[in-house]
Amino acid sequence: MTDAPTSTAPILETLGQYWGYDELRPQQHEAIEAALAGRDSLVVLPTGGGKSLCYQLPAALCEGTSIVVSPLIALMKDQIDGLNLVNFPAAALHGALADGEAEEIERRALVGEYRLLYVAPERLLTGRFLRLLDRLDVRSISVDEAHCISHWGHDFRPEYRRVAELRQRFPKVAFHAYTATATQRVREDIAQQLQLRDPAVLIGDFDRPNLVYRIIPRVNLLDQVAEVLDRHKSEAAIIYCISRKNTEDLAERLGTRGIKAEAYHAGLSSQERRRIQDDFAQERLDVVTATVAFGMGIDRSDVRCVIHTALPKSLEAYQQETGRAGRDGLDAECVLFQSGSDATRWARLISESALDAPDPEAASAPQLALLDDIKAYARQMRCRHRALVEHFGQSYESDDCNACDVCLKELLEVPDSTLIAQKIVSCVARLEQRFGAAHVAGVLKGSSTQRIRQYEHERLTTYGLLRNESKDRLLSFMDQLVDADLLTRTGGDYPVLALTERSVGLLRSEESVALYAAKVPEKTRSSSSSRRTGQSEADWEGVDHALFQKLRDLRRSIAQENNVPAYVVFGDAALRDMARRKPMTPNEMLAVKGVGPQKLQAFGEVFLDCVVNHRD
Repeated sequence: MTDAPTSTAPILETLGQYWGYDELRPQQHEAIEAALAGRDSLVVLPTGGGKSLCYQLPAALCEGTSIVVSPLIALMKDQIDGLNLVNFPAAALHGALADGEAEEIERRALVGEYRLLYVAPERLLTGRFLRLLDRLDVRSISVDEAHCISHWGHDFRPEYRRVAELRQRFPKVAFHAYTATATQRVREDIAQQLQLRDPAVLIGDFDRPNLVYRIIPRVNLLDQVAEVLDRHKSEAAIIYCISRKNTEDLAERLGTRGIKAEAYHAGLSSQERRRIQDDFAQERLDVVTATVAFGMGIDRSDVRCVIHTALPKSLEAYQQETGRAGRDGLDAECVLFQSGSDATRWARLISESALDAPDPEAASAPQLALLDDIKAYARQMRCRHRALVEHFGQSYESDDCNACDVCLKELLEVPDSTLIAQKIVSCVARLEQRFGAAHVAGVLKGSSTQRIRQYEHERLTTYGLLRNESKDRLLSFMDQLVDADLLTRTGGDYPVLALTERSVGLLRSEESVALYAAKVPEKTRSSSSSRRTGQSEADWEGVDHALFQKLRDLRRSIAQENNVPAYVVFGDAALRDMARRKPMTPNEMLAVKGVGPQKLQAFGEVFLDCVVNHRD
């Protein structure tokens, strides 16, 4: 093993050679230096913050083999594709390899051809892989998605706990843990479980200022989702749903609106999931409706929109999933459509998944605590960026992010909110706390349904009290009252609304409440609404739009020809800079952000031809 470089120059030279950049992001330099010094580290950088570079770049500068433990085959494959395109010596061992491929990779690893070797946690501790490690000059062991090792993490995986067994087998090898989402408690658990020794603990800024967050009551989901997608035509969008059925139903219904979308979930065959991932990564498909598994293995940098059709199960999951938008640093939009019933549904799923544990209550407690955090976040009417950052233990200095529904003044306080709330709570009381929200709304609207007539609820004093409100708005108000603890919703398949201790205070006018409704979003992309649509004018300043589209089409064809994700050819930021600078020579092309010698050699000529032949 050779000594690591001690100066900054080799780091920046390697950065430019393989990745085409001339500077590192905050915390990357410190993480790389820790790796080069052979020091353990715990690195927390938000999704899109450049974690992979922190273990890839040191491997390029040091002899020996760096091992990367990664949870998904898709994640490994896409990273290897990108590295191999720029002649970086890397490979991955996983269960999807064809006959003979694993043996060939092992043979080449043993003769020192690879600087990076990726492996899944399930394969890591097999006898065969351990014997391979014993024969390699192992430089370091990096654990990606390290929050999976913690019971308090949002995606705990028991097999990750065993990674620490390598500490005894390779006591002199540096260990590095990387994650995008980790509270103080999770960070401490990761360090303890991996037995990190005096690690360099590096915490990046959790804020993603290029993301526009908004949380909207779910009213008519299809219309609401279609409206958001309309703001991002021909752009990549990920739509997260709770269940497999939800993904399939929504994809089919979007098709009736002329929006091509495909459903992705664990119930599909591995071949079908891989096809959808490849189509999305290679820009043959722009809209995916998916369960939360989708995205961990997708590094498409130009996702301009992430939609949640229901409340996620934790703030950690929300931060990671929304973080898949705007990884290129350009503006993107994140919209969460939620209902008060979402948390009840998640709580039931969490409890059911813990039934096989020795102590189901103890097993579900950490996840239920995380659910409480996301519930509180969704009902708070304060800056979304501030709330997210403070959850992860950091301060937020700005009084106005200008990038969320609260700061953009998109939420309207409903006039006479307390009076409306009193009428709703009074109706729940008159119904003896025995009926669900839909029935309560029907009574308040003065509807004449068979069920209302069956129970003679048209005789109640609250019947028709809010007949001028739409049923959808009434349901939204009830969700907000549940979130404010002025009503509660029972569990089970048929939840009913019930009173709380605070309900009595509201009826006595000892409590007040503000109910909110979302403004109707603007559909036009005017200068005054650029942040509202997740499209910053600064991102497009000086860019020739027609040339950018030609370059994007060229990128797509090259990606498909090489069977690699489009982003590994060039990201959107590079294409926009290309369409802004309009380079005419190889040296001018090297000035484009994201174009280094390796990319210039691989793709420079065809992209230069496209620019030179373009006519304004």
